[in-house]
Amino acid sequence: MPDSIVIIPTYNEKENIEAIIKAVFDLPKEFDILIIDDGSPDGTADIVKRLQTEFPGRLSLIERSGKLGLGTAYIAGFKWVLDRSYEYIFEMDADFSHNPNDLLKLYTACANEGADLAVGSRYYSGVNVVNWPMGRVLMSYFASKYVRIVTGMKVKDATAGFVCYRRKVLETIDLDNIRFKGYAFQVEMKYTAYCLGFNIKEVSIVFVNRMLGTSKMNSGIFAEGVFGVLTMRFRQLFGGIKKKQ
Repeated sequence: MPDSIVIIPTYNEKENIEAIIKAVFDLPKEFDILIIDDGSPDGTADIVKRLQTEFPGRLSLIERSGKLGLGTAYIAGFKWVLDRSYEYIFEMDADFSHNPNDLLKLYTACANEGADLAVGSRYYSGVNVVNWPMGRVLMSYFASKYVRIVTGMKVKDATAGFVCYRRKVLETIDLDNIRFKGYAFQVEMKYTAYCLGFNIKEVSIVFVNRMLGTSKMNSGIFAEGVFGVLTMRFRQLFGGIKKKQ
């Protein structure tokens, strides 16, 4: 068994799922993959099941009954992974907005450079986003600045969804106490790790807007992020963020 696994949540990703799985499996380092599909009506899970026969033991699938939220998908994936022996656990989107080759950069940051949590950052060295409307670029960029101001966390891309965790981070965080399901989930996980004293390292990547399929971003998810950050900060100030017991 390899030491690394990539968790990829999916909802209606039939145009991308086979290509992204094969791109990860073609990398020079071996990664396993866990797909978490939220009842995609387009048959995404059926494609994954077919590929499981081609990649036995390397490709796993959790099927859920409907759209239950990005955060709950990752929490389910983290718990599944922690029952196994993986040391490095990755989050990645299915739509090629995250370049599979950059998994190697994130792995190096954690395995060789002392990071407990490595973040594939769109804003670590300027603004590295391709094919996004300017309004969305500005919204994302200033959302990350807002997170830094409110939380004091020195992460330039706090909302990033391309991440590598060392196992000990997920074992220490009380996953049942992670409250947010959408945009704020990524911030909450990083902020929790930061408050617990883990070393967070940003790795510069280029983020490319999806070419196929439909974006899952909406105004409600963004609003959760704005107000959720304040909630996190107040919770930390008045109660603290504690390790899993």
